Amino acid sequence: MVSKSQIKLIKSLSQKKYRNKHQLFVVEGRKGVEEFLDSSFELFALFSSSEDYKVSSELYFPASEDELKKISFLKTPTDVVAVFKLKESEEIIESALKVVLDGVRDPGNLGTIIRLCDWFGIKTLICSRDTVDCFNPKVVQASMGSLTRVSVKYTALGELFENNPELPVYGTLLEGENLYTSTLENNGFLLLGNEANGISEEIKPFITHKITIPQFGAIQSTESLNVATATAVALSEFKRGVFTEK
Repeated sequence: MVSKSQIKLIKSLSQKKYRNKHQLFVVEGRKGVEEFLDSSFELFALFSSSEDYKVSSELYFPASEDELKKISFLKTPTDVVAVFKLKESEEIIESALKVVLDGVRDPGNLGTIIRLCDWFGIKTLICSRDTVDCFNPKVVQASMGSLTRVSVKYTALGELFENNPELPVYGTLLEGENLYTSTLENNGFLLLGNEANGISEEIKPFITHKITIPQFGAIQSTESLNVATATAVALSEFKRGVFTEK
């Protein structure tokens, strides 16, 4: 049974201020929950209509379908909702390619980018402080467990680049050099901007290499690709160069 106090607590975790206050976040769905159970994240409570999960009895709470609906953030609730404890993000890894996001606001985009980092072996994802919180329930859901393997760090991007002047900064801009003909190093920063406004003006001066994904179709549009799509294309090209060298 799920108590009223538990329902109130879980629903409050939709907001960042309460996630920070309680140091907790929510994971839903069998795949995501199993990924987090197998990770270094510590379980706080698990609510499920199934007894398949191997967790201690004091952390397991049987829940009916109606009770799961009350604590779920999904339109179609699954058979498990788990609450995990937040932990400090790891230090920025100072080697290999790192993805940097400047003001990405859409939870689905961030969750997808975390999955892409996991797929392409990117261990560090660095976000500006105004980027959506990676423990937002929609981000966690979209990341499909990849958040357990990708270190997400929030910091001031200007300070980040100032403290690492030896590393190239590849900024994705409409007026950049063709990505497919650019010389790319698999050691540096790949910088992508906000969905509507792109990379902020105060961060643009730190870009050492302006790159763009050229348009081949006939659609007349001044809008750029979706930021998650652009991340996938750019990472694929960076990694293609690595494999070509071997």
